[in-house]
Amino acid sequence: MVAAVRGPVISGWSAVSPYGIGRHAFVEGLRSGRSTAVELDPDEWSGPGERACLVPGFVIREVLGRKGTRSMDRVTGLAVTAVDRLLREVTGAEPGPASGGDDVALVLGTNTGSAQSIMDHTRDTFLEEKPFYVDPSHFPNTVMNCASGQCAIRYGLRGPNATVAAGRASGLQALHYGRRLLTSGRAGSVLVGAVEEHSAARAWLEHHTRGADERADAVPLGEGCAVLRLVPADAPDAAAGLAEVVLVESGVAGPDGAAPALTRCVRRALRRSGVSPAEVWAISPSAPAGSAGVAERGVLEALFGDVEPRWVPHPEPIGDTSAAAAAFQVVAVLATAEDAPDASGKVAVITSVDRDGAVACALLRLR
Repeated sequence: MVAAVRGPVISGWSAVSPYGIGRHAFVEGLRSGRSTAVELDPDEWSGPGERACLVPGFVIREVLGRKGTRSMDRVTGLAVTAVDRLLREVTGAEPGPASGGDDVALVLGTNTGSAQSIMDHTRDTFLEEKPFYVDPSHFPNTVMNCASGQCAIRYGLRGPNATVAAGRASGLQALHYGRRLLTSGRAGSVLVGAVEEHSAARAWLEHHTRGADERADAVPLGEGCAVLRLVPADAPDAAAGLAEVVLVESGVAGPDGAAPALTRCVRRALRRSGVSPAEVWAISPSAPAGSAGVAERGVLEALFGDVEPRWVPHPEPIGDTSAAAAAFQVVAVLATAEDAPDASGKVAVITSVDRDGAVACALLRLR
């Protein structure tokens, strides 16, 4: 029997990923398991990598039109497109400035915003005749919350607007933030997601900051944005929702590594929610490269090995999506549950481990 809904409900989602634009493209790609890595054109993509997982055919002006996109950078374009596709599903019409409302909030996970925009703007201050001889229209792109702000302006989302930065765990931290906005009555509905772009700047940052263990089994860099719509449990469309957000817990790894911190995080989530391991249907690990991924897998096997849950792997064929990774884990679980009648009423455990120490765990009760 399906447990009574207590937490906010995920009523819909959409994604812009290397599988394509929109929810259906992501579901089809996930089911096929096909790789999306392509050879990079060195004239367009300078950087240390030769392959990457890019959103196919993603040219901002072609996807979103010319209006309001002249100075829009890639990370903002990806976020705006994902919100656009989600609002199309919700409203059944082409979204615009009147699509949102005073009680519609947006919480977007990111890493630094656009590393490429930040570095390009900084470089211009050195190369121009004077430091202030820069294109002012590009300055907003250097701010971490540019993408969330542009989404709100373009679609009239006048509720709380927030940007959360927590590395690979950004998507789960954003989900936690959105859950709190609903339970505290600060919003009537919340769009929650996370975004990451592929760029030369990001590729060089990854190249110089990855440890030796990470380089050994690293996948190509990926990009994209996944966005969920959260509504209160008593909302009219909650009954037809996809999953209840039971709880989100987080922590920080100390000198002893990620394993103890993640173990405490998952156990705390189970204890506070009253969920037993026997109720767990699926597990979705973030599977970062290197020792962090090994530690995460070991923790989850130790906690849930006896119940033999279904493992929903991070969609590796779309590459390392960094800040958007956890958001893609959530939509991968929802997409997988569509084909699994035995998932109804059961719980999915989604975990994230970031190399900078952030750990997080989310419990979703599937509908």
